[in-house]
Amino acid sequence: MLDSDALSDRISEILEAHRGLEGPLLPILHAVQEAFGHVPQAAIPQIAAALTLSKAEVHGVVSFYHDFREAPAGRHVLKLCRAEACQAVGADAVAGRIKAALGIDWHETTPDGRVTLEPVFCLGLCACGPAAMIDGRLVGRCDEAVLAEVAK
Repeated sequence: MLDSDALSDRISEILEAHRGLEGPLLPILHAVQEAFGHVPQAAIPQIAAALTLSKAEVHGVVSFYHDFREAPAGRHVLKLCRAEACQAVGADAVAGRIKAALGIDWHETTPDGRVTLEPVFCLGLCACGPAAMIDGRLVGRCDEAVLAEVAK
């Protein structure tokens, strides 16, 4: 865990690396998340000041795009498709059973830090639904067995 000075210094480096870039907010936020595993709340005022944006504008972008995290993810990230094609083949039921088994809801991480559960809207496996992504690896025709892969 970084102290506030180290965090501020690293954010300053990221901001400097993006100086002069047109429309820099999204690339900056991606770089911050790459550096810290999430976009720390403490980074928002510094980013806002550097870009002459309000803190609310920066926070709005972070909260709008579901690829940005406001807290660190678990050791495994399980993304379940929520699109209509997957819903048509039982994704809602699978998601409900997985959420119950993990004891968490969307955008949450298990208390032991093992799994973060995220909804996504189409993974491009429509013919193989329900679809999931486990730590960046696509899985078709998923069921509760995906939990075995994130139980490690």
